[in-house]
Amino acid sequence: MSALKAPDLLAALPKVELHVHLEGAVKLSTVAELARSNDVHLPVGFSLEPPRNYRDFGPFVDLFTLAARSLRRAEDYERAVMELAQEFASQRVPYAEVTFSPSTARVFGTPEEVFLDGLERGRRRARSELGVEIAWIFNIVRQWTDRSRNVPMAEYALDLAIAAREYGVIGLGLGGREAGAPPELFRDHFERARTNGLHSVPHAGEMADASSVWGALDDLGAERIGHGIRAVDDARLMRELVARRVTLEICPTSNLRLGLVEDVAAHPLHRLYQAGVPITISSDDPALFGTTLTDELVLASAALRLDHAGLVELVVAGVRASFLERARKEELEASIRAVARALQ
Repeated sequence: MSALKAPDLLAALPKVELHVHLEGAVKLSTVAELARSNDVHLPVGFSLEPPRNYRDFGPFVDLFTLAARSLRRAEDYERAVMELAQEFASQRVPYAEVTFSPSTARVFGTPEEVFLDGLERGRRRARSELGVEIAWIFNIVRQWTDRSRNVPMAEYALDLAIAAREYGVIGLGLGGREAGAPPELFRDHFERARTNGLHSVPHAGEMADASSVWGALDDLGAERIGHGIRAVDDARLMRELVARRVTLEICPTSNLRLGLVEDVAAHPLHRLYQAGVPITISSDDPALFGTTLTDELVLASAALRLDHAGLVELVVAGVRASFLERARKEELEASIRAVARALQ
């Protein structure tokens, strides 16, 4: 069989997704339906099509918040998980580590027993009905962690992440606006998380400079870093990422839509890759950016000008950077390589 073109090969290969937010993956048609049924106000001009570009982080946060606010009942969370799992199944994604922000749900008045029930019901159905395994990374939201209000919210997210390991929680994340909330403010939270067996997966260096990535490494013990694209501005930092084998979760369309890079040609992806920095490709908030994991892999592979072998290694990198147990990693990698050989 002749070799497939990159988009066809990437669509055919089994894949893993390591950086996707549940709230940002809820289809906008579902957001509209749930908002109406849950008496959540839809803003004037709400569209079922995501914006081509956001002016800045603010409008994106508004839409993300609307999606999160529309989830009120356990069945809403179950639906969101199942719709995401169906998307995974259609893209040949048997395993995903999905980020969820429990403090966001709490701010909107949803008790943890409600969303935990919905998340777990969805996770079990995804496994039994679709063969898709989902693990959770519970996220601390930076802007809800100031001294007056948010230290308790950060504690809430951490405490719940530790308590909910039986629900498939495997890691602690850190998201939201980086300005004014550097990683070192959350050193104690991540130390406690690691002590309790959770992985450290903060966002850093997305909208802040390379010092944010240093903070994630040195203060939070990051095992992977969400985005981390500003590491490209610090040669010593890139060497450190290589030495420590800390993977950057790159989400190209997210960076483009939020105006962090002008175009694909200007994206740091190629320079990071050339420097040997471990990278994986992810979709971030696919419903809000109008993308999929496969789309992101195609975009990245074109930017990197990868051949057949390079495409396979890019997909395998996701498996190796996951928090799956070793035997499952080996099984998935073998599956990827078998499919790739059959299509070569």
